[in-house]
Amino acid sequence: MTVEQGAGVFWRWWAAGTTSLVGSAVGGVALPLTALTVLDATAFEMGLVAAAGYVAWLVVGLPAGVIVQRLPLRGAQIGADLARAVAVASIPLAWWWGWLTVAQLVVVALVVSFANVLFDVANATFLPAIVSREQLHSRNSLTSATHAATQLSGPALGGLAVQALGAVPTVLVDAASYLVSAALLRSLPARQAEAPDRWPPVRRMIGEGWRYVTRHPVMGPTMWTATAVNFVCGAQFAVYPLYLVRELHAPAVLVGVLLAVEGVGSLVGAALTPWITGRWGTARAVLVACVVSVAGAFVVPVGAGWAAYLAFAVGNVVFAGGVVVLSVTTRTYRQTASPPELLSRVMATVRFVSWGAIPVGGLVAGALAGLVGARVTLLVFATAAVCAPLALLLSPVRRLRDFTDLPVDDVDDRDVVGAAR
Repeated sequence: MTVEQGAGVFWRWWAAGTTSLVGSAVGGVALPLTALTVLDATAFEMGLVAAAGYVAWLVVGLPAGVIVQRLPLRGAQIGADLARAVAVASIPLAWWWGWLTVAQLVVVALVVSFANVLFDVANATFLPAIVSREQLHSRNSLTSATHAATQLSGPALGGLAVQALGAVPTVLVDAASYLVSAALLRSLPARQAEAPDRWPPVRRMIGEGWRYVTRHPVMGPTMWTATAVNFVCGAQFAVYPLYLVRELHAPAVLVGVLLAVEGVGSLVGAALTPWITGRWGTARAVLVACVVSVAGAFVVPVGAGWAAYLAFAVGNVVFAGGVVVLSVTTRTYRQTASPPELLSRVMATVRFVSWGAIPVGGLVAGALAGLVGARVTLLVFATAAVCAPLALLLSPVRRLRDFTDLPVDDVDDRDVVGAAR
């Protein structure tokens, strides 16, 4: 594939992902508001719905890398889109017939979660194949900026749509976005990957990816840092709507706006990441970003009345900005430093551990919020966020300016040799 062909494929790939992200951002407001306003869900039920959206990473996160490596890449992504569209579309149908329950919302979130796992690992594996190594950091920043822009516009649009149409009908926007994404992906060329005459056992392939990541002096610590951050994110996903609706009594439109301001932080973080890492170095930038995120998490649940709305917005922006710098920088390093034959398994291993923390955080936060309230729960998880920079300070990363400053001798390549056989 030439660079020109790769550029064309990239923009179609980007358009498919962007369309899906906009729909998901709208659905991300409509689904919890459906649980809260239509079904009167409890704090624990809100935690279940939030956790179900990510629990698949705990179940199939590790084998996902092997599955993606063995399946036709484009077909796997299209199948995931269609599965998500059918699952989400079942919500308004059940509501129309009077059958909608919180249990169905949990099931839908589970189906979407399993489809997301395969889709996300495939996407992360596909990108390095269509852009040059020199462009990879900027393309990752662009995709993160796009995600931030959808976070900024999608929830606000979702809040307006919920206010005008109702929570359940708004879910249809998410279903339609998956169909458009599938159509765009269908236009991409199928990836031609060389396959051996006989694949090694799945357990062995998973083990090679696991050992490579956990023994790596940069990928291992940054994975545990991301795990701490995502544990807090899981709590926020579960508790934010509850906090805004039940404790701050915010109307649907304002809920959408306040959730959308996260996109401001993500957008700024994505835009500044190349400059920050170029000026400070990748390792130092990630460490500072973690400290900044911790500070933002503590600001979110303070104040009362309009002061609370302002604190929520500011804290959300600061937290999201730091997380995006961490995400873009570490993802780019994994994509460039991982052996090609291990890349899908490296990505799956990191996401199994780090994204698997999201449903755990959601369940713990939902249970805790039922006992002590949403505000106290958010403060407890802000304290837990301190583990993110701590994981870096206790690792070799603390001595580096850039991840690439790591001496070659410090990387154990025994698993790479084993994987190539």
